[in-house]
Amino acid sequence: MNPILLAVILVGGIGLVAGIGLSVASVVMAVPKDEKAEAIRECLPGANCGACGYSGCDGYAAALSKGEAKETNLCAPGGSETAAQVAAILGVAAGSVKPMAAMVHCNGVCENSKQKLQYSGVQSCVMASQLFGGQKECVYGCLGYGDCLNACPYDAIRICDGVARVDPLKCKACKKCIAACPKNLIELVPLYEPKAAVLCKNHNKGAFTRKECKVGCIGCMKCQKVCENDAVKVENNTAHVDYEKCIGCGKCVEACPTGAIHAITLGAVQK
Repeated sequence: MNPILLAVILVGGIGLVAGIGLSVASVVMAVPKDEKAEAIRECLPGANCGACGYSGCDGYAAALSKGEAKETNLCAPGGSETAAQVAAILGVAAGSVKPMAAMVHCNGVCENSKQKLQYSGVQSCVMASQLFGGQKECVYGCLGYGDCLNACPYDAIRICDGVARVDPLKCKACKKCIAACPKNLIELVPLYEPKAAVLCKNHNKGAFTRKECKVGCIGCMKCQKVCENDAVKVENNTAHVDYEKCIGCGKCVEACPTGAIHAITLGAVQK
């Protein structure tokens, strides 16, 4: 027999046997599909942000399908609509999702904060903070290089006058910006509810804070004293608002001598 023809037959035979073997193996060793998990996954927005506490949308869908997760309202980007869809698939009552949005707790814009050095390295908050805490005198303030902006999948963040600002109507509360901020300046705040917000995270004593920023919190405790709902606490020289207790009365805003506390209603239509 012609050697070339023999080689072709042998190679073809080996390929045929291998193909049959792979086909059999794909059937025998196939992993059963979880149709319920796939249906749930179709309802989720696909942000894979981890705000639900699982590895991503696939992980959350699998946990719900297996009964490892009971709450259908853990997907912040999907909101109450997604929770209702997931609950319908599982045949359970749907939980509601309280609308939240991220907020940068710093008002250290160029006019308010002092600079201690000229930074010309990699344009990253994480990298800049490695050099004496960044270019600003206040080592707790926003550096404005946009690590949060780059992490946001919803185009909800802009850098305005050296400080990151969040558009609450675009924000989906996925928490990616919170994880990206090396200064821990970003928190979730309830939407559409009047609240007070301390736009400062400076933990220095008041005298130092005044030298670093015009509108920094000096820990004077006046806000805590006037709050009738126990919503404002001063710890480590900085005031912080408990949004569950705050009713937005504005007394702490009036009492603050530096203007560090602002009255806000995120998501409200400006007239």
